[in-house]
Amino acid sequence: MFSPYYFKGRRRGQDDPHDYCSMNVCLYGEERRWTMTERRAGAVSQDAAALKIGPSSIHWNADQSLTIQLDEIGTPIPQRVRGKIHLTPTFVNERSFTLDSQGRHRWRPIAPSARVEVELERPKIRWTGHAYFDRNWGDEPLEDAFVYWDWSRAGMGEESAILYNVDRRNDQPLSLALHFGADGTISEFEPPPNHRLPRTPIWRVARGSQADPGRPPRVVKTLEDTPFYSRSVISSQLLGRPVEAVHESLSLDRFRSGWVQHLLPYRMPRR
Repeated sequence: MFSPYYFKGRRRGQDDPHDYCSMNVCLYGEERRWTMTERRAGAVSQDAAALKIGPSSIHWNADQSLTIQLDEIGTPIPQRVRGKIHLTPTFVNERSFTLDSQGRHRWRPIAPSARVEVELERPKIRWTGHAYFDRNWGDEPLEDAFVYWDWSRAGMGEESAILYNVDRRNDQPLSLALHFGADGTISEFEPPPNHRLPRTPIWRVARGSQADPGRPPRVVKTLEDTPFYSRSVISSQLLGRPVEAVHESLSLDRFRSGWVQHLLPYRMPRR
């Protein structure tokens, strides 16, 4: 959905999404790597349980776990990312949420809580930990419906909380505050007050997050700092409990601007 080639293709009437697919991998820390090579429809195959994009694939197993096989080359520095990721949901959530009043954009937190096993050959990395898995899909470009959004997911032991704050282009803002119990029960709570976070250090992307009154969140670490998108780790308090969350902010006005579209191919080669 952030493909510069798809952005141009839609305006030329060449808008088959199968012709603009990629497997995005982000590694942080000492072995920091990024892959997002876009491939045409001939390199893509799909059925009810699996999706293959070039040499990489993702598929559901019979036990409702998910296996991702990776074989990609990083950009802009060509370093290989090869190996396997295995994700086991604590439970599978079947409920979807509509993000716009027209019902054109949907979001489903498939596994709000999960365990992950990462076994990479290149680079040589192996670890296990907490995980999260969701999907977004829609019937029009994101930038047509939204100006900005921020999102965060916080682990609370076997529970989790998700905040979604959306600035809609032609409608009132939307805020979702969801708590997921260990047994998969969902409870919506009153969205807490919004707090501004510092803009990203390099590209100055705006960031904000909701937190309990009088307990503003703080940025622990900025993981991704791009011209239109950021990913961070934040420390916050929700429902009276201290939490650490993965946080994302997205500026669709930045994304649709000509200078950003010009920069994106440097991080997203196309084959």
